[in-house]
Amino acid sequence: MAAERVLAQITEFAMRAPLDDPVMSGFVDAFDAISRLARASPGFVWQLTSSSRGHPRVDPEDPLRVVSVSTWTDYSSLHGFVYRSPHGRALLRRGEWFTPVVQPSTALWWTSAEDRPSADSALAHLALLRREGPTPRAFTVRHRFDASGRAEGRRRPAARPWPR
Repeated sequence: MAAERVLAQITEFAMRAPLDDPVMSGFVDAFDAISRLARASPGFVWQLTSSSRGHPRVDPEDPLRVVSVSTWTDYSSLHGFVYRSPHGRALLRRGEWFTPVVQPSTALWWTSAEDRPSADSALAHLALLRREGPTPRAFTVRHRFDASGRAEGRRRPAARPWPR
């Protein structure tokens, strides 16, 4: 019997300013509630946190570089949280807090249910995607692969109700 697989994701951001700068206050104010929402969301498995109030890992060599890494049972659950929950409203404000980074800024890949990807291993998947394009080892939201490595057609996940 094959081990259970979960969907891992990394998103890389470049903050406009350090977290303690007033320009970042809206992000900082929303972060804890959004993180709690993620942990309570259907399909959520795990999220990489840092020692500073659970904020996404900030690279010590580039304090404005942030990565968010999490694992989910399936794409539909991840999509529901990212786009159809209050996180989606915060996402619309990302230009206030972040500057553009090299695209793609998000990579997805299937991993074992026990895996807790480090920031470095997740960044390696993002680098692979940027170098080779979508493959079963690292892919995008629009060009996905299922857990067995087969390409999936682009289709919209089923709508999930979210508390308002």
